[in-house]
Amino acid sequence: MTTTVPHTATPEAVFDAAVAADERIEPRDWMPDAYRATLVRQIAQHAHSEIIGMQPEANWITRAPSLRRKAILMAKVQDEAGHGLYLYSAAETLGVDREELLDKLHSGRQRYSSIFNYPTLTWADVGAIGWLVDGAAITNQVPLCRCSYGPYARAMVRICKEESFHQRQGYELLLALSRGTEAQHAMAQDAVNRWWWPSLMMFGPPDEQSAHSGQSMAWKIKRHSNDELRQRFVDICVPQAESLGLTLPDPALRWNEERGHYDFGPIDWDEFNEVLRGNGPCNAERLAQRRAAHENGAWVRDAATAYAAKHATAHQEDRA
Repeated sequence: MTTTVPHTATPEAVFDAAVAADERIEPRDWMPDAYRATLVRQIAQHAHSEIIGMQPEANWITRAPSLRRKAILMAKVQDEAGHGLYLYSAAETLGVDREELLDKLHSGRQRYSSIFNYPTLTWADVGAIGWLVDGAAITNQVPLCRCSYGPYARAMVRICKEESFHQRQGYELLLALSRGTEAQHAMAQDAVNRWWWPSLMMFGPPDEQSAHSGQSMAWKIKRHSNDELRQRFVDICVPQAESLGLTLPDPALRWNEERGHYDFGPIDWDEFNEVLRGNGPCNAERLAQRRAAHENGAWVRDAATAYAAKHATAHQEDRA
């Protein structure tokens, strides 16, 4: 923080002035406990989502229809692993331990995005995830590049650049299917039908029901409300769907000249809440697979820890 404030100012006053001036809060700066806790919750949920989000797409790596498609999908899944790494590292600057965060994920005490509890039934789902899910992620995450907490904002710059490639990959895949055979077009349309509404739920509950949105915006962790971002996403997707030759599954979707936005139908928030409570189609499967992967990878972590300790000892002996 570089904001000039009186020497007699309290740490809270310095923090408030920095946030008001759109300056970055850094790990060594004083920050309210609630600000720190909010960041830990949000960054951890984001990191968990990237790691869990590898599963529905990795399911199709061995069944991709061509070597080119397989290479693209493998690169995307690797990117998502990297995103999780950046985000866990950002969370650690707030004084939390990565193992603690993973333990909370595995025990169900921390959440990940509800969207990853839906199954990928066909190859077209890979395209729908790229276009819709990653498109929603970009809409939500680009403003986070201006987040008031420095490490999170800087991590988001690279993440958003890579997510933009993922979104274009999904769009291109759906375009190829939509312009293919009648069966391929139908498969693409079916995937969009199943992923559209869960993608709208990704932005979180309506503003009047959001427990954290108001304070997060006051602290400039978030820059826009859930409903603002959701509307922006709908406005972007409608013309893109027309270009794809696909229909969004909402009979209420129409342009509102007075508002300058597209109107859209009601979202099934009961379904959203059920998935959050662990009752989605793939909740149990996703967590079980994550726990198993963590347990099976214990030997790698142990080996890395032993190697680091051996290297540190050798370095100390050389210096002596």
